[in-house]
Amino acid sequence: MSGASPGEWVLLCYRLPREPSGPRTTLWRRLKRLGVAQLADGLVALPADARTRESLEWLADDVVAASGTAGLWVARPTTVAQERELAAGMATARAEEYRSLAGQCQEALGADPAERSRALRRLRGEWRAVNRRDFFPPAERERAAAALRELAAAVDRDATGAPV
Repeated sequence: MSGASPGEWVLLCYRLPREPSGPRTTLWRRLKRLGVAQLADGLVALPADARTRESLEWLADDVVAASGTAGLWVARPTTVAQERELAAGMATARAEEYRSLAGQCQEALGADPAERSRALRRLRGEWRAVNRRDFFPPAERERAAAALRELAAAVDRDATGAPV
């Protein structure tokens, strides 16, 4: 975040009926996949851009289709400190995901070559998923990238028969 004033955020305010629980669970999973900041029950936010706005518009449509109510808002935090707090919370969540990914890369290094190769494919997919929701990259991002590169190098060595 740069500049002296807060940027725009897109907010989704929603309510879903308790039953059936399927739409609530699906919405929760999709919100998690987007990496939203949870402001309150039924109120989430993402930094505003065309992609995040469209994503939340789709979810709002899904909520309404499930007999719920939803509204989309574009807003600015009243202070830079509020925005920093939101960003820090989002960065903390991504940092945990990157730490987990780096740990899984380290574990895969000790596996047999076939498992190492499968793990690399899976972890590259996880990297892309985390990266898509990483609006405020923490230092752990580069550590996870380095661990992924190390795993890829080990898989390359396996494929070429080079000594480990």
